[in-house]
Amino acid sequence: MGLTSNTVLALAVLAGVLLFGGTVWLWPRLARRGVRPVAGRIGLLLVTQVAVFAAVGLVANQSFGFYASWADLFGQEDGQGVVVDHTGATGAPLTVTGTRRVPQAGGALPRTAGQVQEVRLVGRTSRIATPAYVYLPPEYFQASHRDRKFPAAIVLTGYPGTAKALVDKLNYPSTALKLARAGRMRPMILVMLRPTVAPPRDTECVDVPGGPRTETFFARDLPEAVGAHYRVDARPGGWGVVGDSTGGYCALKFAMHHPERFGAGAGLSPYYKAPIDPTTGDLFHGDEGLRRRADLWWCLDHLPAPDTSLLVTSSKVGETNYQETLEFIDRAKRRGPTRVSSIILDSGGHNFNTWRREIPATLEWLGERLDSGSRNG
Repeated sequence: MGLTSNTVLALAVLAGVLLFGGTVWLWPRLARRGVRPVAGRIGLLLVTQVAVFAAVGLVANQSFGFYASWADLFGQEDGQGVVVDHTGATGAPLTVTGTRRVPQAGGALPRTAGQVQEVRLVGRTSRIATPAYVYLPPEYFQASHRDRKFPAAIVLTGYPGTAKALVDKLNYPSTALKLARAGRMRPMILVMLRPTVAPPRDTECVDVPGGPRTETFFARDLPEAVGAHYRVDARPGGWGVVGDSTGGYCALKFAMHHPERFGAGAGLSPYYKAPIDPTTGDLFHGDEGLRRRADLWWCLDHLPAPDTSLLVTSSKVGETNYQETLEFIDRAKRRGPTRVSSIILDSGGHNFNTWRREIPATLEWLGERLDSGSRNG
């Protein structure tokens, strides 16, 4: 039974309820003095609290997708690691490993409801290998659109995050499908994955000296692999990128560093400078130029203004990045040709519920700026 299994959650809740009832039932018998009654009371309280906290933790994990498995929870994950091959790439750049329906799509056929494909990506330059999900809109499978090339966007989680949460919790595929059906955005291919390509390390989407070349993977390898496998528009600026939290910082950085690739970048609750902490380790190894490039404030002040569109989101109450976001907007809007937009909620925390409120407008904004979906050939 996996960490995210409903059976595990039900058993944890049942255990908490039974232990609570057992504590109430047995308490009178343990009310006496003595080592054994005191030890019994301590034991019952401890076990009951552990069960209750476990149930609460499982509910939170089900809602927010912090950890995908027991190995992920205990820092023993080895199924989504990084492949470094110094003699050549291993395997095809993109391999489809499975397919699944679009949640809440109301149909089974790809040509009417789209499809989510599970894929394995291998970077030709970075030598990074990682799983991902690819959402293909219904039009991709329709004969009348067989020559059509679609705009594409990378969608990133926060740290640690799970790619599956982008599909099942943040509802990117079903939201994109509903918006397209309503005529509010053009059909778009979404490539959904974690920014953490070398778990459990948080690389902050940096090309770490002697380590994972994360920025190279996302800015070069991933678009090339996806473009070689799917009908993606390859014109300059034809890609978009969106993410939340750490993924939001990465999205803004990719758009600012690589405007020739990314015509738009959206950061939901982002921060603006790569942190250094136990989860990241030493990202820069004394390379001052690399450290500066990972600081979006420095990029705004010292690099040529990129010809791209940026979107940032925050909340007046509940988000710690509110004032920084206002400053980022003010500084970015003075750096033409960079274009900056924002979504500012009155209240909302750093969580899935807030981001679900921002994602529809974000996808509409992204679709407006990646307007190649109407072109053929």
